[in-house]
Parts: sequence; structure tokens; C-alpha cells
Amino acid sequence: MSNIGLLLSLTESFNWREFACGWGAAFINVTVTYPINKLIFRQMLHGVKAQHAFHQLRNEGIFFLYRGMLPPLCQKTLSLSIMFGVYEEVRRHLRDNGFNSYTAKALGGLASGTTEAILMPFERVQTLLADARYHEEFRNTFHAFKALRSYGYGEYYRGLVPILLRNGPSNVGFFIIRDEIQCRVPKHENEVVRTITEFICGAMIGVVLSSLFFPLNVLKVAMQSKVGGPYENPFKVLLQVYRERGGKIRYIYHGVHSNCTRAFLSWGVMNTAYEHIKAIIY
Repeated sequence: MSNIGLLLSLTESFNWREFACGWGAAFINVTVTYPINKLIFRQMLHGVKAQHAFHQLRNEGIFFLYRGMLPPLCQKTLSLSIMFGVYEEVRRHLRDNGFNSYTAKALGGLASGTTEAILMPFERVQTLLADARYHEEFRNTFHAFKALRSYGYGEYYRGLVPILLRNGPSNVGFFIIRDEIQCRVPKHENEVVRTITEFICGAMIGVVLSSLFFPLNVLKVAMQSKVGGPYENPFKVLLQVYRERGGKIRYIYHGVHSNCTRAFLSWGVMNTAYEHIKAIIY
């Protein structure tokens, strides 16, 4: 009986609702924003303007437009589930043990962001499937996963450093800024006004954080667009990208305008979906 009581106690203390809210929010988000993400990816990879990247995708057709969506759908649903779930578990545990609220939030964000990195193989495969150079080499998600295995399991985690540098700090920023905004924005009874407020809150946070960490995403794409060969030093890869793009920092930010548009929509949809799912589950 003592073992059953312990199991029930652990089940009650484990907040599965946050994991479920994150999963549902991510599912809605990915299905809405995938085409925009692919447009930005092409700008990051080739350093071209949005119009040129749009013409690339249009010429390839609708079939290739949604090619590669399964990895981000799997990765993002699990990733946001971990992001919200692990954050809340760590934050709550630290808070209950006397930690300062901001310290608990920061450590919770770092823990959730670092944990998300275990899903990196999905992001790795998505990069390859979105790159036109590999249209013939990798037929689909499962084929790409199988083909990479011949290069060793480390190939699934090529580009790990920029992902770790991005995930943890961006999660810290998201949760702290989000809580600060929610504390200061008046609560609205009107459903439409509340939804718009939730969308704008998430959208503005997304624009700020995605712009701040944009160079790390460029670095990640540059590292993950290669298959096989030695594992490169991230600093040297970033320096190489800088030189290849004319030795100007602003060229590193090719795609940042589209990225802001994508982040505005993506994070707005995600935050709104999360709040509505949370209201239903709780």
C-alpha cells in the first residue's frame, strides 16, 4: 500500500497539463507557419532576399513546399511539450525550496532549453530536406534518418553548440518577459480582446528573441547543411559565412525581416493556442 501511495503522490505532483498544453500549441503552430519557415531557411542558407527565395519555392511546386514538415512537426510538438513541462517542474521545485522567483524562472528556462536539445536529430533532418541540393539524395524523413546513420550517430547532432547557445537563453527570456507582461497587462473578460492580447504578447516576445538569436540560427543552418566530414569549429564556420557574404555583418542578417514576420505569426499563434488549451485542460 505504501508503494501505491508513493506512486499516487508522484502522479499528483507531476504537472502533465503543462506538457499537454505545449504539445497542442506546437501542433497548431507548425501546421500554420511551415511555408514561412521554409522561405526563411532558404534565405539563411543561400543569403538571398525574400523575393528570390519565394521564386525558388514557387518554381519547385506545392509538393516540395511541404516537404520536410514531418520532422519539425514531431520535433516542435515534443520540444514545446518539454519547454513548458520541464520549465514548470523545475521552477516549481526550486520555488518550493526557497529560491528567488527570478532565479527559479531562469534555471527552469535553462533546464528546459537544454533538455530540448535531445530532439536535435529532427531539426537536423529538417535542414537537409529543406535544402534543394538534397532533393534527390534524401527521399523523405525516414530515408534521411536512415541515410545519416551510415555516417555515425554523431551526425544527427552536427551543429549542437549553436542550438544549446540558442535554446536555454531564449527560453529564459521568453518565460521571464512573458510573466512580466502578464503581470502588467489588464485582464479582459471579452474573449476576443483577451485572444488578441495573448497573440500580441507572444508575437512581440518572439520578434525580439528570434532577432537577437538570429545569427545562431544562421550558424546552425550552415553547419547542418553539410553531411559527413569533420565536425567544424562553430566560430570558424561563422567566420567563413561572414567572409562568403562579403565581410559585412548585415549580410549575416539576410532573412531577418522574414524571420520577424515568421516569429510574429508563429509565437503569436503558439502563445494564443497555449493559453486557450490551458484554459480547457485546467
